[in-house]
Amino acid sequence: MSSVAKRRSLAVLSCVIAVPALVLGVSSASSGWAQKPAAQPSGAEAHDVSLAVHCGTAALDRAETPPELGAAYEAMFQEATQAGYRVLHSGGRAVDAVQAAIVVMEDNPLCNAGRGAVFNEDGENQLDASIMDGSDLDVGAVAGVENVKNPIKAARLVMDKSPHVLIAGEGADDFAARNGIEMVTQDYYWTPERWDSLLEAKKNAASVSGEEHGTVGAIAVDSHGDLAAATSTGGLTNKMVGRVGDSPIAGAGTYADSQFVAVSGTGTGEAFIRANAAREVAVQMEHRGLDVTRAAQAAIDRVARVGGEGALIALDHDGEFTVPRIGTAKYAWVTNSGDVETRFYRN
Repeated sequence: MSSVAKRRSLAVLSCVIAVPALVLGVSSASSGWAQKPAAQPSGAEAHDVSLAVHCGTAALDRAETPPELGAAYEAMFQEATQAGYRVLHSGGRAVDAVQAAIVVMEDNPLCNAGRGAVFNEDGENQLDASIMDGSDLDVGAVAGVENVKNPIKAARLVMDKSPHVLIAGEGADDFAARNGIEMVTQDYYWTPERWDSLLEAKKNAASVSGEEHGTVGAIAVDSHGDLAAATSTGGLTNKMVGRVGDSPIAGAGTYADSQFVAVSGTGTGEAFIRANAAREVAVQMEHRGLDVTRAAQAAIDRVARVGGEGALIALDHDGEFTVPRIGTAKYAWVTNSGDVETRFYRN
């Protein structure tokens, strides 16, 4: 069977296999880039932070959110931050901590990454991820993978076991399989909410359904003062086959340099690429001497300049943490003492 036929048969299979999932509350309305609101300064969010995560944009409305959904987000953020914190608390490296946090969120269907990823125009899941070690600026990334259970593990494999930075498509899936990464069939990613979003997008003849509010990211600083960042996503509902956004691109959706900052982004991927948003935070710190809050705000302003929307989470080696954003975001952090704070409501 050809690879195209195989993918289409798996997409058909995903139509009929019902995977239990939490209610996601995903919007499938087309948004475009016209008339986006200007970026609003958010100020420094917290101090003495060791690790932070995000689960995309579109924070929840407290009055309209079922209690069980709010509890599910709280539990996910607690689990993800604690998974990363355990690595750091035991003296582990920041790069291992961000991977541990991302795996938790890839496994949770609340997020648009791993299980619960959105569908492209052919009813397939094509996933992207990247990870960056700020101690030596090493990067690993995969794009368009279709059978890797945890794309962030495949990205780490590229960083550690290949001479390359980014591997895409069937080659990335094959590389992961040859090296023992757990593989799945396409029905693993399927959730009814994501499938319904695809059908709604097609009914409305939308080329994409807008930002899917679930890209995941993690940033951390370890006891050696080294920084790391990671990002993982399923992309956009009804996206063109082969479309790649900012998440697997170092400097666009992910960046870490232990001298300055770790960054993970979420939002309009094409705009983050055009703005080189994640790298821009480090540029502002290195060449203009800005602190992390002002530098990250300058970067998100560049995203707004090209008509994009979204958010950045950014952390410096002193544990200063900030979340500049256009609109709202869902995120959490854990301090050096192990205290976790979550932010996923807009009110």
